[in-house]
Amino acid sequence: MMRSLYKLCYCLFVLMVAANTATAQVNPNTPLPDHPRLLLLKGEEKQIEQTITSDSNWQSIHQHILAACDSMMSKAPVQHIKIGRRLLDKSRECLRRVFFLSYAWRMTHEQRYLARAEKELLAVAAFGDWNPTHFLDVAEMTLAVSIGYDWLYHDLSVDSRNTIKSAILKNGLTPSLDPNYNGWLRATNNWNQVCNSGMLYGALAIYEDQPEQSTQIINRSINAVSIPMKEYAPDGAYPEGYSYWGYGTSFNILLINVLEKAYGSDFGLSAKDGFLKTAAYLEHMVGASHYPFNFADAGTNEELHPAMFWFASKLKNPGLLWMEKDLVKAKRSRQYVNDRLLPAIMVWGKGISFKDIKTPAALVWTGNGRNPVALMRSSWSDTATYIGFKGGSPSSSHAHMDAGSFVMDAEGVRWAMDFGMQDYESLESKGVDLWNMKQNSQRWQVFRYNNYAHNTITVNDRLQEVAGKAEIRYVTQNSGSMEAVADLTPVYLSTLTKAVRGISIVNKSYVVVRDEIAAGDSAAVIRWTMATSAIPKRIDDHTWQLEKSGKQLLLQVREPANVVLKTWPTNPVNSYDAPNPGTTLVGFELSIPAKTAGVIDVLLVPGKAVSVAKQNPKPLPGWNQ
Repeated sequence: MMRSLYKLCYCLFVLMVAANTATAQVNPNTPLPDHPRLLLLKGEEKQIEQTITSDSNWQSIHQHILAACDSMMSKAPVQHIKIGRRLLDKSRECLRRVFFLSYAWRMTHEQRYLARAEKELLAVAAFGDWNPTHFLDVAEMTLAVSIGYDWLYHDLSVDSRNTIKSAILKNGLTPSLDPNYNGWLRATNNWNQVCNSGMLYGALAIYEDQPEQSTQIINRSINAVSIPMKEYAPDGAYPEGYSYWGYGTSFNILLINVLEKAYGSDFGLSAKDGFLKTAAYLEHMVGASHYPFNFADAGTNEELHPAMFWFASKLKNPGLLWMEKDLVKAKRSRQYVNDRLLPAIMVWGKGISFKDIKTPAALVWTGNGRNPVALMRSSWSDTATYIGFKGGSPSSSHAHMDAGSFVMDAEGVRWAMDFGMQDYESLESKGVDLWNMKQNSQRWQVFRYNNYAHNTITVNDRLQEVAGKAEIRYVTQNSGSMEAVADLTPVYLSTLTKAVRGISIVNKSYVVVRDEIAAGDSAAVIRWTMATSAIPKRIDDHTWQLEKSGKQLLLQVREPANVVLKTWPTNPVNSYDAPNPGTTLVGFELSIPAKTAGVIDVLLVPGKAVSVAKQNPKPLPGWNQ
């Protein structure tokens, strides 16, 4: 009876989603390719071999994958060990091992790779479950086992095939039909992309044995993934930020590409508004220092993204790989063997020559949407001046209270930084109500999550308003300068009647941050902060000198005259906060009387630009000219 109810609920959902999308449906009578049918069809190994032999960079990645496989041989298979409520760590390690080993087998046909992959697959197939209460765990495990099952299909024993196939059905596909576990079908974030990708792979892998159910799940995935893909509109700015772009978009590409290979069509998914534009977003999200603009729940380091090679191939634009190319050079590629999707680079990058990766033409990229950003640089060199600037709302998925925040690079140094995410388990294990996004939630007491720790303003020691959203009003580029202006007023409505911030790279040499503010019925105490890993030194009443890596940056307050320069510690405030060694919050405070307007002008001047930073910034209304 319960199973029938689950099936009814599932069918109703499919009908509901299908009624609200224009996505095509898979015809159950359409023949599928024989195994292997996921990502890399039979015979396509030759194209990878040709790419490897034509370029030492590709040869290096290939060899690093094989070396990583060799290092797996003496390790015990993945075990069912949860960390808190997650099995995700084990699912990801299984995906890494199986993807690597299956690739190694298909490229070399060395028996030891096949045997080790089969051992790994049988180990996880014996698990009682893949932790459906945290369905990302199931999704990544299903993806792993499906790739292994499909790529090794004709070389596995019949008994092994049956055992692995049964696990895909029992631990992967069946729980996805249970309403207790499949809330991700309605999600607008990475959960939808990752979970639907895993289920699609499982359905295609065992299609001939479960054609009716597999067809239902394939159609469900096509329709449901359309929901988070709307978040790329209109310009490709992925609202969850840099790291979750790597997660959600990569799995979205896995989903699209497996449909392309199996059916010769992605059923209109890649044509969704803004989706193909998101590759440029990701390329511009990495600064000249090779650190990303890591707002929201993002890590602090630049990452290699196999998905960018799919975009480059799809759009016939190798220039999209400008920031990726250094990461795949022989001297660095070995650092990325822990990337569980690394073999996908060989699939999606085959045929791309590194000689064709030219310097991008655009120096400015801007994107509207749920988390609008403006990304500007003086050039594409490693010593360029770079700004990443954002609007947005704390209510967005994985968001922080960081509307108006920015990062800045110059002369190869990241001067204005973002602390990024804190490990979720470190907070959840201490009872922090981390996923409650309401205004008074404990989430906003976490040091790294609130506006006190970001490169923005704080008014009367209050939090930004969750219900507000800051929009980027315009971005301009002229006479060697780049300017972006955002209206922050909606996130300060309880304290200010106006809060508009503009950031400009002037003459490709130094940065201006201008705030035009108006207090409401009460006086406003403004705290202006910038997080940095540089060492600050107070020069005078209006100037900080920052030093790092033998370079210098001046933080000069041009207006107003009555500021109080300050530093704030970045030590943990609460017992659950992560440490932030080697960092400081620098800035100042000032007061604005009730019903009075005020202006803040701050110059960020790299050492080489001190002699040219002479003029005072102009009012923001004149920037859009």
